[in-house]
Amino acid sequence: MSQDSTTTLTFVDATKKETRPNHALRTLLILTGVALLVNYVETMVIPGIPKIQHDFGTTETIAAWITSAFLIVGSVVSPLFGKLGDVYGKKRMFMVSLAFYIVGVGVAGFSPSIYFLIGARALQGIGFAIIPLGLAIITDVFPRERVATAQGVISGTFAIGAALGLVVGSYIVQYFGWQWAFHSALALSVLLFVISGIILRKDTKKTVAAPIDYAGAGILMGGITLLLLYATEGPSLGWLNAEQMAFLIPGAALFIGFFFFENSRKNPLISIPLLRIRNVLVANIVGLISGATMFSLFLALTYYSQYPSGFGLGLSIIQAGTTLAPSTIGMIVAGPLVGRLTQRSGPKPVLIVGSLVSVAGLNLFIFNRATPLDLSLDLVVSLVGMVSIIVPIVNMLAISLPKDSIAVGLGMNTMLRNLGGAIGPVVATVILSTYTSQLYVSFQGHLVASGKYFGNATAFNYIFTIGAALMLLCMAISLATRNYTFKKEITIED
Repeated sequence: MSQDSTTTLTFVDATKKETRPNHALRTLLILTGVALLVNYVETMVIPGIPKIQHDFGTTETIAAWITSAFLIVGSVVSPLFGKLGDVYGKKRMFMVSLAFYIVGVGVAGFSPSIYFLIGARALQGIGFAIIPLGLAIITDVFPRERVATAQGVISGTFAIGAALGLVVGSYIVQYFGWQWAFHSALALSVLLFVISGIILRKDTKKTVAAPIDYAGAGILMGGITLLLLYATEGPSLGWLNAEQMAFLIPGAALFIGFFFFENSRKNPLISIPLLRIRNVLVANIVGLISGATMFSLFLALTYYSQYPSGFGLGLSIIQAGTTLAPSTIGMIVAGPLVGRLTQRSGPKPVLIVGSLVSVAGLNLFIFNRATPLDLSLDLVVSLVGMVSIIVPIVNMLAISLPKDSIAVGLGMNTMLRNLGGAIGPVVATVILSTYTSQLYVSFQGHLVASGKYFGNATAFNYIFTIGAALMLLCMAISLATRNYTFKKEITIED
């Protein structure tokens, strides 16, 4: 088959009780609700970090671990729980993951110290496996030609959760305290746990039980932890000093060595041969790059919206949230539409168009960011492009992976997108701290140096330009996708 050819996948739809439309719809609704909750909580935490830092009298570096702890644990447990889900049942591991999330959210609001809170956030990180497991469950209850639309609905709700987190979280933190950001999520978590237990059905097929590669998971967690320590401490400690090298060198060795280690295991956490499947490899590389671009964009816009006039828009936390949140409507609308388009045309053209739309959106930020409305409209274009990448790569994995490896494959992709999400903000922060200008204030009719420095227009232009270049790279890599479309044949069983 040539690289540019398109495969038509034909599926026989035999009506069975387990896949009735009503059950599939109920499953989609509950999985969407859980994904919405997770993204709401994780976005809601962001406005509260400065307040948490102040309340505990800690440093910015330590406060940064409120998000890093979640990211590190979530990155590792995604493929691990995916593997456990393939072996012991996706519903079972989904419920276990959600239970950890409930405990983490429940105790976080009562944290007596910053380190207790970081530990609670690590427990919530275990709950992040909900996302890839939920996407894998979709492949079990929906016909394969409708999987992309269903996964598009879930992907679209990421934006709703982010919007609610930015707006509602800002109000809760400002008027009730950051503790109530977690308290308000606890009741919702428990309610969704009960409903999930009732609606989700046990897996009809599971792989034969096999030893779980906990050693591989440990190596992977060690490597990711050290690399993220390096990334977190770099802006304050420097990038090339001896202390930082103590994080970078062994971290990189463990992370790279993990893949060699897995290749020698009888029952590996990540099956390296799966990465030799063209569409799986494309999906993972594009996921890593697009994750870095999207999170660097979010960080840049968060700073730009709150920087003082002359450097940014000078908005308050709540004003910034209400400016950025409405633009996520584009993702809400685009998610299901992109899913349907992926079914009809295949993932390759959608990936290419999505990458180009993202390039257009990032370029708009360079020339059109003078007002909050400009910022919102530019972000609509960028996020529509991003969701047009997320949905196809998830569907490519669901279609291209063996049935008994879908959950672990989606977990691996989630891990790589998380790593991209960790790299992007670090790059953006370095650029903002490198290209700065001093703020001058008016005093008795004269401009006086304030002694405060902020990232200038050049810094933001570089961030958006690099993002656009990365999305062009995504488009180039997407050309290697082996395209497929769906053709459904219906048979009636007696």
